[in-house]
Amino acid sequence: MSTESLFKPFSYKNLQLKNRIVMAPMTRAQSDNGVPTQQITDYYARRAGSDVGLILSEGTVVNRPGSKNMQNIPDFYGNEALQGWKNVIDAVHENGGKMGPQIWHVGDTRSSEDYPLVDMEKASTMTLEDIQDTIAQFAASAKSAKDLGFDCLEIHGAHGYLIDQFFWEVTNTRTDEYGGKTIKERTRFAVDVIKAIRAAVGEDFTIIIRLSQWKQQDYSSRLAATPAEMEDWLLPLKEAGADIFHCSQRRFWEPEFEGSDLNFAGWAKKITGQPTITVGSVGLQGDFMGAFAGQGTEKADLSELTRRLERGDFDLVAVGRALLQDPDWVRKVKEGKLEELLDFSAESMGVLY
Repeated sequence: MSTESLFKPFSYKNLQLKNRIVMAPMTRAQSDNGVPTQQITDYYARRAGSDVGLILSEGTVVNRPGSKNMQNIPDFYGNEALQGWKNVIDAVHENGGKMGPQIWHVGDTRSSEDYPLVDMEKASTMTLEDIQDTIAQFAASAKSAKDLGFDCLEIHGAHGYLIDQFFWEVTNTRTDEYGGKTIKERTRFAVDVIKAIRAAVGEDFTIIIRLSQWKQQDYSSRLAATPAEMEDWLLPLKEAGADIFHCSQRRFWEPEFEGSDLNFAGWAKKITGQPTITVGSVGLQGDFMGAFAGQGTEKADLSELTRRLERGDFDLVAVGRALLQDPDWVRKVKEGKLEELLDFSAESMGVLY
């Protein structure tokens, strides 16, 4: 099996990558009161030094009440947290890597903790003033990312968090301009976030947006049941200024619609003409939700992944748990040492190394 296609350079606007492998965002919740530590810096620098093409950080939150649901999720605002992120990006660059922060607001979600002791912001009940300030805070964090020297940024618009809650008819019951009966109408909040970020970072800085059909609240949920509905969802985001679509599936090999074996990333590229990132149990046999229940899984070969990449279905491949388990995963694949790849142990979810 050849993995040569994974190691071709990729260029888009300001983003110049040495290969097609992306480290997927994975919440670590180990930044002390929101400030990245030296351990966090070392964690990302280690992956950069092992030939990951692009690192996307764990979710980092904007300056809004209830923007995170665990105390040690990192902030992307405030002098102390931003200095921590400056340390991270400098170390990543020193180790030959490229990186973007994932900018996030969790919306109306809760963890097992009772933090924060505030009302979580809901798509259905935020005032227009709340919405406008949230948009401004996304833009402020985006500008900080560029000012700190990051190579791109990602907006978290997936998995049932705030932006996704505006997309989803179950959680968006608004009757004003940020609601609507159709997915096209309910893109308004995301469109305004993207436009504000684009204005803050300029035309050449690469904006990625992560999207999903499934929600943590409902794995079977679908925002777009047909290609036409997917056009109504994605094209406004492209027009607003999104550059790369990061298409989250639990299993990348599953087709999105009947009559085609294209996955979500394949359809997104076909519809928008923009580069896409595929993700979902890459290099592993079991889907990732089991990891949160303490389940490990065995490694899997990469032949189906490379077949789809070589066919042009998508441009980049995000790897999550396999890179969490083994910082040298990319280097082993590049050197053809596939027999040295590791099975995934769920214990890796809770440690940084």
